[in-house]
Amino acid sequence: MNTLTGIILFTALGGVLSILAASSLLLLSGKSRLALVPHLVSFATGALLGAAFLGLLPDALAMVGPENFHNLGLSIIIGIFTFFILEKTVLWRHCHNDHCEAHAIGHNHAHTHDDHGDFHQHEHEQNHFEPTEEQRKAASGSLILLGDAVHNFLDGILIAAAFLTDFHLGVVTAMAVIAHEIPQEIGDVAILLNSGMSRKKAFYTNLLASLTSVVGGVLGYFALQNLEPFLPYVLGFAASSFIYIAVADLIPGLHRKVDAKNSVTQIVLIALGILVVYLSHSNLH
Repeated sequence: MNTLTGIILFTALGGVLSILAASSLLLLSGKSRLALVPHLVSFATGALLGAAFLGLLPDALAMVGPENFHNLGLSIIIGIFTFFILEKTVLWRHCHNDHCEAHAIGHNHAHTHDDHGDFHQHEHEQNHFEPTEEQRKAASGSLILLGDAVHNFLDGILIAAAFLTDFHLGVVTAMAVIAHEIPQEIGDVAILLNSGMSRKKAFYTNLLASLTSVVGGVLGYFALQNLEPFLPYVLGFAASSFIYIAVADLIPGLHRKVDAKNSVTQIVLIALGILVVYLSHSNLH
């Protein structure tokens, strides 16, 4: 088996195996999924933070060296700002395509107080784009697909680099990537279901996002030397997506349940998500 065939085979295998493992969640009944998904969202929060701070960023820091730390930090800030803009765009689209709760409130208020004319029309315009909780969840689902596609693309490049160094090292690296991708993909499926996607759509969209590793692997094989100087900054960008999703989208939802039982469960599952990623990356290195 030549190097390019090995890269394609193992990057594709990694995407398919991780998705099949994660999508076992889709086989559960609706009631069981409804009970399980909030717990998996907690786990996903830890897994995303772990992947960003224990995997992507340390690798990026090691690659750029101390003289370029500020540039790497800039790439992370640009990534967070980019995902803020993307989320604004997705929320704006959902608020126009769907029935926006704030729109309805503003609309009803304006009609029941016509005698105040311009004041209530202005209030209606101000409230028009305020998203509902469902629209926020839908936006987080779109963002996790984009972030996961970037992450898997980079995994493909890293696997290609290992194969170009040594074929057996490439196989070991691919297996290690699969091992640490599975818990993250479980979290991603949970987020997609939490965003309102159907089981079928969650499976196929997540599968497509996972197979970007094949694109990254092939591109890495043909152009690795040209991509290598930019790789740490793309890693920083990918990390920023996971940080943004965890902090801006998932954690605020977890704070809506403040009773002791749910809070303890959330803390334990977040810690478990971080621990699983930590152990996976420790074995990878």
